Amino acid sequence: MKTKIIQRALLTPTLLIAVVLLSTQLNAQAQGNIRGVQTYSGNLSDGATYLIDVPQNWNGTLLLYVQGYAFTEVPALDVVDPLLRFYLLTHGYALAGSSASVGWRVHEALSEQIEVLDTFNTLIARPSRTIAWAHSLGGLIAPGLIQNYPERFSGALVMCGVVGGSVGSWNQFLDAAFAFKTLLAPGSGLQIVNISDPDANLSVAEEVLTGAQANSEGRARIALVAALMDLSGWIDPFSPEPGSTDYVTQEANQFLEFQQGFDFFLFFPIRAELEARAGGNPSFNTDVDYREQLSLSIDSAEVQALYEQAGLNLDADLDTLNNASRIAADPVALDYLSQNIIFNGQIQVPVLTLHSTDDDIVSVENEQAYADVVARAGNSALLRQLFVHRGGHCSITEAETIAALQALIQRLDTGTWQNLDPEDLNTAADRLGAKYNVLVFCPCEFPPPPGVPMAPAFVDYVPAPFLRPYDAFTNP
Repeated sequence: MKTKIIQRALLTPTLLIAVVLLSTQLNAQAQGNIRGVQTYSGNLSDGATYLIDVPQNWNGTLLLYVQGYAFTEVPALDVVDPLLRFYLLTHGYALAGSSASVGWRVHEALSEQIEVLDTFNTLIARPSRTIAWAHSLGGLIAPGLIQNYPERFSGALVMCGVVGGSVGSWNQFLDAAFAFKTLLAPGSGLQIVNISDPDANLSVAEEVLTGAQANSEGRARIALVAALMDLSGWIDPFSPEPGSTDYVTQEANQFLEFQQGFDFFLFFPIRAELEARAGGNPSFNTDVDYREQLSLSIDSAEVQALYEQAGLNLDADLDTLNNASRIAADPVALDYLSQNIIFNGQIQVPVLTLHSTDDDIVSVENEQAYADVVARAGNSALLRQLFVHRGGHCSITEAETIAALQALIQRLDTGTWQNLDPEDLNTAADRLGAKYNVLVFCPCEFPPPPGVPMAPAFVDYVPAPFLRPYDAFTNP
């Protein structure tokens, strides 16, 4: 990816948070090691690095952390922030993880994590339990690990993960980008696949977006673009949730996500990095009925209301989309992305997922896709899915993370899922105290205000259907 894209990305609030947190994490490790913790580091066979922390009172459980998407090379991390590091190490858990290379690094990450486990076995001992845990893109890799290497894991905790699989997720991004170009930039040079100049492509898209937001017709069409990827209208976990019929505010949030967040980077420059890895374009919309997609979208009512307010003909725009020339995937690239990775539901260990209800980057509807494929494989007894009522990507507090981990540990100890009622989970999180009921890690548009408490928000929730399912059953 070109230097300009990386520089611009690092200036976005989303990635600035990650940089700040990384600096905090490394400083904490360097300046304040917990007494009795032995740290190991070194190189893996492909040049990546690993980091391992083992407390003196190790309880035999290893937590293998998988990092999320990286715009620049990120050193090895075995936990996402110092607060969780303190809790886990002082409660006897060993931690391990590897560095992260740039981009959609699923292929190399899968083998790297297994090499980290082998290294742990050699340097320390074979754990009695190994749990994969992760956020975001790591939440695609972690379930990939337990699918490909079931014998190496005892369970998994997957947070805000891309559990709809790589192909389905990128197809959904393609739908949004396709609608954006077709309806808002038909005469532009905007490229939505086979992107030759990521810098210029993003600049064109941003200019079109700004112009569209300036009038009611453009705002209605932005809402339609958002609807085709089920983009939430609540992206800031520190602001009140917009009312269910406050469509103006919902669209304003969606515009802000496109303007300042991660989604436009996925659509326009980051796709170029993926295409370089895959050897072509891995996405397609050859068989999509966009009228049907809108009817299934969580944003359908918003789109209809804003089109009516703008005096636009929604049926005409949907016809335009359905009649536009479609995009086919390059078979080699589609095969690459399928290998890295789609899901087959063949889980053999307990898996607990955790997602915010209004995630603006990895839609909560991914969870429905994962539950469906696991059910088709007859393994629903091994999967449980938890939700917190909050806007933003990975906006999960430290207390909620710990409560979820405790629930998974209890499942491993007893053989049955217990205490997964939202009220029980909120009580468990609340008991951890004010220190942990804060949002420290949040790769969302707004940095966590320091010291601001955040009450536990586990909630009963059933996600809507994922709009572009692609798994071992629907697309073998």
